[in-house]
Amino acid sequence: MAQPDGTETDLATVLHALGDPVRLELVRRMAEDGESACSPDGVDAPRSTLSNHWRILREAGITETRRVGKARLMSLRRTDLDTRFPGLLAAVLAGGRR
Repeated sequence: MAQPDGTETDLATVLHALGDPVRLELVRRMAEDGESACSPDGVDAPRSTLSNHWRILREAGITETRRVGKARLMSLRRTDLDTRFPGLLAAVLAGGRR
């Protein structure tokens, strides 16, 4: 699984990834709850669509994925994002609240 180094993340790619409502919801949930399974409860999207959303978030450098047996768990790369783009994640999460 491609996971860019924290110094390789690109602002335009990160903003594009966060610009989708489903991906923003996934990021918001990880920010509040920590790790997330591939198909979190309450997200109304087909599994294949979620898989694509997770790939986009991972390749943008927003999340990291680890395997536990057959399961994959995703977590937010908050430290990497805050180091590379100070305040960005906090602003996006605060602005995206309902």
